[in-house]
Amino acid sequence: MDISTLRARHPDHWMRACAIRALTLDAVAAANSGHSGMPMGMADVATVLFANHLKFDPKAPRWADRDRFILSAGHGSMLIYSLLYLTGYADMTLDQIKGFRQWGKITAGHPEYGHVAGVETTTGPLGQGIANSVGFAIAEENLRARFGAKVQDHHTYVIAGDGCLMEGISHEAIALAGKLALSRLIVLWDDNGITIDGKVSLSDVTDQKARFAAAGWDVFACDGHDPEDIDRALVAAKASPRPAMIACKTHIALGHAAQDTNKGHGALTDPAQMAAAKAGYGWTAAPFEVPAAIKGWWEGLGAKGAAARAKWEAQMAALPAARRAEFERVFAGTAPAKLAAAIRTVKKQAVADMPKLATRTASEKVLAAVNPVVVETIGGSADLTGSNNTKTADLGVFSPDDRKGRYIYYGIREHGMAAAMNGMALHGGVRPYGGTFMCFTDYARPAMRLSALMGVPVVYVMTHDSIGLGEDGPTHQPVEHLAISRATPNTLVFRPADLVEVAEAWELALTSERTPSVLALSRQNLPAVRKVHTAQNMVAKGAYVLAEATGKRQVILISTGSEVEIALKAREALEADGIGTRVVSMPCMELFAAQDEAWRKRVLPAGPVRVAIEAGVRQGWDRWLLGERGREAKAGFIGMSTFGASAPIERLYKEFGITAEATVAKAKALL
Repeated sequence: MDISTLRARHPDHWMRACAIRALTLDAVAAANSGHSGMPMGMADVATVLFANHLKFDPKAPRWADRDRFILSAGHGSMLIYSLLYLTGYADMTLDQIKGFRQWGKITAGHPEYGHVAGVETTTGPLGQGIANSVGFAIAEENLRARFGAKVQDHHTYVIAGDGCLMEGISHEAIALAGKLALSRLIVLWDDNGITIDGKVSLSDVTDQKARFAAAGWDVFACDGHDPEDIDRALVAAKASPRPAMIACKTHIALGHAAQDTNKGHGALTDPAQMAAAKAGYGWTAAPFEVPAAIKGWWEGLGAKGAAARAKWEAQMAALPAARRAEFERVFAGTAPAKLAAAIRTVKKQAVADMPKLATRTASEKVLAAVNPVVVETIGGSADLTGSNNTKTADLGVFSPDDRKGRYIYYGIREHGMAAAMNGMALHGGVRPYGGTFMCFTDYARPAMRLSALMGVPVVYVMTHDSIGLGEDGPTHQPVEHLAISRATPNTLVFRPADLVEVAEAWELALTSERTPSVLALSRQNLPAVRKVHTAQNMVAKGAYVLAEATGKRQVILISTGSEVEIALKAREALEADGIGTRVVSMPCMELFAAQDEAWRKRVLPAGPVRVAIEAGVRQGWDRWLLGERGREAKAGFIGMSTFGASAPIERLYKEFGITAEATVAKAKALL
């Protein structure tokens, strides 16, 4: 259907959709930067979605039972910014639209969660949004089963492009959604046949509709510019008992000289071509102006949502007070009061029993105490449940038959798992954690970075954290991964040494508000090192004195996780030789860096030799060895500088020189 026919058949709809197109052209031209084509192509789909289907209220953008709208194709950010401005979100002013992509404005090049009300997740890295949406839909199903349909009863809508569907994460996401039969999830595919390099056919022959169907989705198609056909497809998709994909056949940069070309993907700024496109639309308003009748219609859509929200609020008010308080608690992200007591019990028992445990097993013990108390947790593993020790007896399994289940078998989908957990955390009401091997943070890395960028408290349970995993060899032995995780801003990396430190790390992870956590846990058994109970969470200090020098302090050994045992053995040998030696456990560098100068100076005073011991690379350690009153001439590192090898653990530690004997020799050489 050509533009003249569309204008003639649906004149009101056409002009309303063209408000999106005109604002997009104006904003991208003003910035001389951006992506015009996708918002211009998907304006009709977005208009029908917001007019006839999306449940939202601009006056209450965090309303817990709103529908979630995710722009997975985040480069087309002017689509969502236009929609938010037109429907009356208070913070999306015309000034913000005019300042698209500029310093200090909320209209960033790609939509950013936390910057803009109405943006549910940060998108731009293609495929992340569609993968997040799986987590949103999981959370909605779980909370509806727990609290009832009067409290949680909404859809998750996603606009995704060819790039999203080419990214490998999309395969993980759609397969998981299909298996879980997430019927409240609807993906609108912008099927325009164009990527940056040219036609999709240059690089892909995939039948996307058949692909989704093969993964357990119901598949629909529509003319992405015909409002009646779009509406028909959305009605059918909402009635589907499975997740639904709608293939919306569109023209990128509709009505512009660059229509249906790869030039239409990017910034369309030529004044003559812009004028011609607007003339073709019948759009005569000045730049950044939307006629009052059109703006009023869009704002009316926003006002419509107030009635649905009022009904929901009445239903909430009718709930028993305790049930309502519990719902409000989990959505506020506040840990239950019983968490502290559960952690304290684990710590006291650990000191009484002094168990020799792998920290992954210690983590399982903590979860066994915590999961019955923190009932909003949803755990899982990427096909390593028995190795990650992430499943406790009380959880049940989330499935089409049990929406109250709190454990997810993600399959071999580390990236999809991490992105889905982001979606769950963003949805609210649940606290996700998931496990794999530390080495496979490589597979999950893009989503882990977005956890940190968005400030969502996902917990990554990463076991088999060093060469200590043994015979599986260097393909599975992480050496650089601690440094990579620590290099990521707004990320807490915990490497606990025993059950007490594991319990304290979990307490911090489950009470974090805006920071994700990485728990690096051992495969091998480790001795208990915290031998006296203290109510204080010492891991919260980041580093602390575990064993003090008995005489004049000449050496400070700093270690984490499985190497704390080595530091303590080295201390014994050094002390036997009359060399006063302090051992510092440093389970979380980030938290230690956040302590005041007085605490850091108390733990790492000037003067003594410093030796750090960790079965990973040195990157990140020099701050504590050379900085903080340290000196290069009196600092050493015992760890890895190469990849590992396949052998039993004892042989590996000996061959790579991560031993008490090597530590003693290093310390003496520096004295």
